[in-house]
Amino acid sequence: MRRLLALALLTLLAALPARAEDVLRVGDQRGNARALMEAAGVLEGLPYRLEWSEFPAAAPLLEALNAGAIDAGGVGDAPFTFAAAAGVPVKAFLAFRNRQDGLAILVRPDSPIRAVADLKGRRIATNRGSIGHQVVLAALEEAGLPADSVTFSFLPPADAKLALASGAVDAWSTWEPYTSAAELAGLVRVVRDGNGITPGLSYAVASETALKAKRALLADYAARLARARAWALRDPAPYAAVWSKLIGLPEAVPLRWFGRAQYRTVPIDADVVAGEQRIIDLYVRAGLIPQARAPRAEAILDPGFSEALIAVR
Repeated sequence: MRRLLALALLTLLAALPARAEDVLRVGDQRGNARALMEAAGVLEGLPYRLEWSEFPAAAPLLEALNAGAIDAGGVGDAPFTFAAAAGVPVKAFLAFRNRQDGLAILVRPDSPIRAVADLKGRRIATNRGSIGHQVVLAALEEAGLPADSVTFSFLPPADAKLALASGAVDAWSTWEPYTSAAELAGLVRVVRDGNGITPGLSYAVASETALKAKRALLADYAARLARARAWALRDPAPYAAVWSKLIGLPEAVPLRWFGRAQYRTVPIDADVVAGEQRIIDLYVRAGLIPQARAPRAEAILDPGFSEALIAVR
């Protein structure tokens, strides 16, 4: 009878909802953190409950974070910067650097456009406020051209790809996996990639509320995500195989992407702060963020999670 009562009690306790402070709600985009961490086997023995929510892009993920529907998530530097400038109470607590071969301005193979200077007066497709938008602005500055020397057609990647193929636009500025997929299919030629003109940053971000109330959970999550990134950096093939099955693209696409991107976790240090400030300043100069609303990089980056990286260095 005592055993039956104990079993009934355990069943009842298991059915009770976890305390809010024991649950970490993480937003993800398909094939990213969750797929990586599961493939790397770093989610075993969690001392809290991890609840995943999937989003089609960074913007709705950040909207959910702003609404309090999630605690944390992974986003690129461009959407993070715009969200912070818009007043979303968000900070980055973990940073990742990668080479920018796959962040590129693409043209058709037969295009007469050979250099960024040739883009003057041309139409370029990309997402407004995206890293694709960012690399065009940075490339124009490098070439000594103003931001209004080109015409932007703000389109999502699938529509932008069709617009380039049909000749409706002269160039397409995009990111991975779209760049690798289009290159492997022989559909495009790179005019300028992001190496040397963009910082190559992405972030794990959290709401200011979560950074206060769930700091220990975020530190554990950061350490596990850093271990998963280190695992994929040593050999991208296993993660590429998982990603390929999940997304439905040939394995050659993620192998090309992961192999040349060389994603690595870095502490939020002076170099990361300087890189983020470069992005903010670029958007202010381009008129995309009003000077009055521009945040300072150090105010939206939380450097207090560096200890999470010690075990994976």
